[in-house]
Amino acid sequence: MDVKEAGTSLDSLVSSFNTRIADLQQLVIARNMYPASSISDLSAIDAALKGMELQVQNIKNRLRDETRAIPKAKKLIEAALQQQKKLETISACVPSCIPERLTHLNQDASKCFNVQREEHKQEPGFESLKPEEPAGPAPKEKKGRGPPPMWYVTGDELNSVPSYMKQRLTLDKVNAAIGDMATYAEANAQLIAAPRKKLAENNLDKALVVYSLSEELREIAMTDGVKGKHFFLETDIKGPSLKLDNTGRALLTVLRHLGRISETRIGHHRVIILLRP
Repeated sequence: MDVKEAGTSLDSLVSSFNTRIADLQQLVIARNMYPASSISDLSAIDAALKGMELQVQNIKNRLRDETRAIPKAKKLIEAALQQQKKLETISACVPSCIPERLTHLNQDASKCFNVQREEHKQEPGFESLKPEEPAGPAPKEKKGRGPPPMWYVTGDELNSVPSYMKQRLTLDKVNAAIGDMATYAEANAQLIAAPRKKLAENNLDKALVVYSLSEELREIAMTDGVKGKHFFLETDIKGPSLKLDNTGRALLTVLRHLGRISETRIGHHRVIILLRP
């Protein structure tokens, strides 16, 4: 270290001491100005400073916790957005008015027939079609006896249909027709499952129509290509959404194009089969 550098360091040290001495002098003057109240005032200031320090520390702790929670909040937001997209997709596939399913067909099989054969709903002979309840444990459900498929159409699927085929059909109309077809198929399944001996307990003159229909349905149900599947006949189409008019024929064409149904002819019947995904 040369003389110049040593002199500079010494000057800095002297300046530092002078500054410290000046600060101490100011403190002594401030203390002697109000000797009686200076201690209590300083104590109050000290208490206030400690309180502020405690509040600042609490704020720091809170900020640290919030910072740690930010990644979890981001993941939660991403999961919520994904769930929202799924719900929007599901909502786009469900019609605005879901048709009411026949939920009490096992208790009163005549209701199934009334949906399908409105012209015969006043005949009392049909009230006896209620299937017998088994006395023991319920048997295992056979293949093809579950609920009919209600495979709704999505907006993207309907948009993919050629315009000449789709015409003016809307998504609600198409999905409402699917609900009607499921109702027809469920009614037929109940007629097929109705015990034959129940028909013999009534006036055969009154039950002749339903007996003949159930026998025809049983024969169709055992046909290759139909066995084990839910189906309905063209004559079953009676609304409320699907009818035998130009709109109804367009609906059947679109649903056949989208793979929701297939058609076959058995005897003089046009049979529509509901397909599963």
